[in-house]
This record gives sequence, structure tokens and C-alpha cells, in this order.
Amino acid sequence: MASLKELKGRINSVKSTQKITKAKQMVAAAKLRRAQAAAEAGRPYALRLAKVMASLAGKVSGEGAPRLLAGTGSSERHLLVVVNTDKGLCGGLNANVVKEAKAKARELIAAGKKVDFYLVGRKGRAPLRREFGDAVSKQFDTSEVRTPGFTEAEAIADELIALFGEGRFDVAHLIYPVFKSALAQEPVVNQLIPVPAPEVADTSTSAVEYEPDEEEILTELLPRYIKTQLFGALLEREASEQGASMTAMDNATRNAGELIDKLTIQYNRSRQAAITTELIEIIAGAEAL
Repeated sequence: MASLKELKGRINSVKSTQKITKAKQMVAAAKLRRAQAAAEAGRPYALRLAKVMASLAGKVSGEGAPRLLAGTGSSERHLLVVVNTDKGLCGGLNANVVKEAKAKARELIAAGKKVDFYLVGRKGRAPLRREFGDAVSKQFDTSEVRTPGFTEAEAIADELIALFGEGRFDVAHLIYPVFKSALAQEPVVNQLIPVPAPEVADTSTSAVEYEPDEEEILTELLPRYIKTQLFGALLEREASEQGASMTAMDNATRNAGELIDKLTIQYNRSRQAAITTELIEIIAGAEAL
């Protein structure tokens, strides 16, 4: 059984930890409001851009289609762009994203495809490298940026488009967490390159004349669409990270409180037992005299 001094030390240690988790919970809650607002504000823009893409893509086909839309004509080499956080203490968020990435990679490998990884964020590198080794060779570091934004999304998109132009892969998939609430963040897998024909079509029947022509507009618009998708993924990541962190720190704070209560009860019982033992010894000594 632990001594009274050891129990007192454990209680003080858990109390110190509880103060830290409580502070982190409050910080995450404050950051969550801004991150959630940014993620929700970016969704309508992405939806509207998808409608424009649908309208243009429907008018362009065959040899006239840009390469980012038509693809390479092959689907043998796949690149998984995995968006994780740079910091921990956010529950199972990163583990769930890594799990989704592993499942997608195994599915592609089982189908005879070659798979490589492009990692955004620090968390997730180690578990993916343990299983896939040299396939995890490309990464983009966002740890030195306080709040990753469109500048980082643009840099990632430019690098991916350059790799696609060099023939390093045929298809790229974007894997990232989508913020639903502080209690729920769901990893999703979307095809990024070549740009898939958007499901949201423009139902307007009015005639639209494009100047310049559709091919030229798409050539300019497709890279912007990819950048927008990556920007949205970064915004969703930030909101998901803060929501998961707030929930994890709240659970940790409550667990610390329960542990403090248990240790306090154990300390009081041990202290009472020690006092009782001393009293018995005193009484027994007095009777012996």
C-alpha cells in the first residue's frame, strides 16, 4: 500500500495535470469558434465553384478537355494526400484519418495499383511509414504556420499539379477530417486530380456565352478549384482539431477529478488507519504500565 506521502504527492500531481487540461480546454473552445466559422464560411464558395465547374465541364470533352480534367488516360499510380494535424492531444482525430488512409491504400494495392503518400501535418507520418515505408516520401510542413490558410493551400496545390504534370501519378485522392460538431469529426476521401465531374450541375436553362472559350476558362479555373479544395480541407482540419481537442481535454479534466476523489478517499482511509494504529499502540503501552 502506498504511504501517505506518496498519496499526497500523487494527488498534487493529478491536480496540476487537471489545471493544464482545463486551461487547454478553454483555449480550444475559444479557437473553435473562429475555426468553425471559417470552415462554414468556405463551404458555400466551394459549392458555387462546383456548379460553375459542372456547367463548363459539360461543354468540354474529348481532346479539347484540359489534362487536369481529362486525366492521363491511366489509373495505375495513385497519390493519397493525407491531411493530419501538427499537434496531438485531440483524441482519436488523427488515428481516424490515418485509419481511413490505410484502408484506401490497402484497397488500391489489392486492386494492383501503385500507391504513394503526400502528407500534410506531422501527426500520421510515423504510423503510415511503419506500414508503407518508402511510399511515404512527400510531405508539406504546416507546423511553423500559426493558422494555415490559402497561401499554404496554394503551395500544396502547385506542388501536386507539378507532380501530375511530370507524370508522377495518375490519380490523387484527398483524405481529411470534416468538422460536424465538437463531438464528431468524420474523415472523408475525395478524388482531387484529375478533377472529377462535379455532382452538382447547373440546372439553369438560359443560354450562356463564355468569353474566352470554355477550354481557356477551365485551364484557368481547374487549378483554382484544386486550391479551393485544399483550402477547405485545411479549414476543416483546424475546426476538427479544436473540436476534438476541446472534447478530449474536457474528458481528461473530468477523469482527473474522479481520480483525485478516489485518491483523496484512499488518503483519508490510510491516514485514519495510521491514527487508529497509533492510538492502539498508546493505549496498549499505557495498560502495560
